[in-house]
Amino acid sequence: MDDKNTILCRCEDLTREAILDCIKAGYCTIDEIKRVTRAGMGPCQGRTCRMLIAQELSSYYGIPMEEVLMTTFRPPTKPIRMGVLADAYKEGGAEE
Repeated sequence: MDDKNTILCRCEDLTREAILDCIKAGYCTIDEIKRVTRAGMGPCQGRTCRMLIAQELSSYYGIPMEEVLMTTFRPPTKPIRMGVLADAYKEGGAEE
C-alpha cells in the first residue's frame, strides 16, 4: 500500500498514515494501536482492519505476518441484542 490516505479502519475512520504514525511512535502490536486509536473497536470489532494493521506492522518491522501479535478478543465477539442478555439474566433467577 502506498497511499497514506487509504482508510484502514472504516469504523473509526483511520487512515494508513494515522496507523503508520502510531507505529513510528513505537507502538508495535495491534492491541497497543487499538488502545491509542480505537482501531478495531467499531461495529466490525476489527474484522475489517485487524489484518490490514497487521500487514503494516509486518512491513514496517520486516517480520512475517505469523509473528505479528493478534488482538485479544473479549466476549461478545459478535453483536448480540441486549434483550438476549436481559433474558439470560432473568432465567438465571435474578429478581426484577
